[in-house]
Amino acid sequence: MPDKAEKHRDGQILSGEDSTVKMQVEVNEVKTEGDYNSSPVYIYHDWCKKCGICVAFCPTGTLGRKMDGSPYVKAPEKCIHCETCDRLCPDFAITGAKR
Repeated sequence: MPDKAEKHRDGQILSGEDSTVKMQVEVNEVKTEGDYNSSPVYIYHDWCKKCGICVAFCPTGTLGRKMDGSPYVKAPEKCIHCETCDRLCPDFAITGAKR
């Protein structure tokens, strides 16, 4: 067994001798609110750190915040597809989906 092993994102452990050992990899599903067909905004909740920038700068009030701080589409009919939320999100966790 290797003395020092490192966990890498690609799902392999590299030992000191540069040999690969198989391991189980946790698969993170991307949980979203809505989809491109039913909502004007697509939110990747697993990526969101709940900073509130998208909600604060939405010019039409399309987005709202839940009690835990996560964004949601409050008024989809108000969205003008300006993509301000998309441009300002530091984690790329939201996108203004065009029809």
